Amino acid sequence: MKTQRVLTGITTSGTPHLGNYVGAVRPTVRASRLAEVESFYFLADYHALIKVGAPARVQRSTLEIAATWLACGLDPEKVTFYRQSDIPEIPELTWFLTCVTGKGVLNRAHAYKASVDKNNAANVDPDAGVTAGLFMYPVLMAADILMFNAHQVPVGRDQIQHIEMARDIAASFNHLYGEHFTLPEAAIEDHVATLPGLDGRKMSKSYDNTIPLFAPRDQLKKLIMGIVTDSRAPGESKSTEDSALFQLYQAFASPDETAALAKAYADGIAWGEAKELLFERLDQEIAPMRAVYDELIQEPARIEKTLKAGADKARAIATPFTARLRHAVGLRPLQTVAAPAASKAGKASAPAFKQYREQDGLFYFKLLDAQGALLLQSTGFAAPRAAAQAMAQLQREGSAALDALSSQIASRGEASALETALRSFSEPGV
Repeated sequence: MKTQRVLTGITTSGTPHLGNYVGAVRPTVRASRLAEVESFYFLADYHALIKVGAPARVQRSTLEIAATWLACGLDPEKVTFYRQSDIPEIPELTWFLTCVTGKGVLNRAHAYKASVDKNNAANVDPDAGVTAGLFMYPVLMAADILMFNAHQVPVGRDQIQHIEMARDIAASFNHLYGEHFTLPEAAIEDHVATLPGLDGRKMSKSYDNTIPLFAPRDQLKKLIMGIVTDSRAPGESKSTEDSALFQLYQAFASPDETAALAKAYADGIAWGEAKELLFERLDQEIAPMRAVYDELIQEPARIEKTLKAGADKARAIATPFTARLRHAVGLRPLQTVAAPAASKAGKASAPAFKQYREQDGLFYFKLLDAQGALLLQSTGFAAPRAAAQAMAQLQREGSAALDALSSQIASRGEASALETALRSFSEPGV
């Protein structure tokens, strides 16, 4: 049984480069092969609209990134692989989350603050050039994550704040409407989070210093030979610290290969020779995937079919979950109204999970029916995440999860009432 959901997306704003491969594509493709991991991969084309005003570029980038993931070994039969804009429930969830997100939280987002600081430094209106899309970016990202209740989200260090914001937003929604969302965690690989580009700065389309992942062999060599180095001559000892060449090599090489290059640096390897070693090591890994990529990029209809199939798989989760959320916030068919809305001191109007911490320091949850009667009580958990995961499993699987979680359940109410309540989470209105 899969116990961890891992979700990652790449914005369709340009051609995939080595930084995308090392920081996102390669580690998540490897993770997708783990038996205990349920993986979600998406093409973040809604996010691209925030920063790209060229429709053809968004479309081309979507094709290139989809082909990249497939060429790198992603098996769409074993994962959920989809295009963000094929899931209409995501913008609907974005609105639900917008309604529980404080403006002050968004004011602190790094991207927004950087734009404001830049405008202030230029003595122009603080919000000049700032769109509502840029300001709301963290909420859309939270919707991407929370729609599928991902446990882990692989990100670079510059994206950690967005995961923390997603947790805060999820907690706010859960507090108002019951436990619906798992609180996600950021998964960081420190040694690849800041892969350097041609000029030594972080590889980024913003700096125009990227190395396209599937550049032809000759172009790849030319780009690597143009990487900025210092003026130390052949025979002079060279430092591996802050060396873009060395960091790039380390991201692809084995520990033994990396140690050998470190010794060569100390022995005074010529920069041209070091670049040649880097080129050959990169091409050794990339060439087989490049051949597959070149075939796929010529078959956009095949990729479109794959993405549509992935969207069907994703919506099999998103559609019933969104129906449950609609019910939770009060967007319900009028004929299902059975009682007046709860008063300030009243009971819950639908079955609801409640998570809390006791004086013993442990975390618990309970399930209450529409009148507030206890249907299920958990044992104590050392961490809130473990309690949230157990609740999420009950919400997904209903009474089928009771046996699997028997050791974590302290007491249960009447069987039929409990089953009906659990079923209401996957079948709103029941």
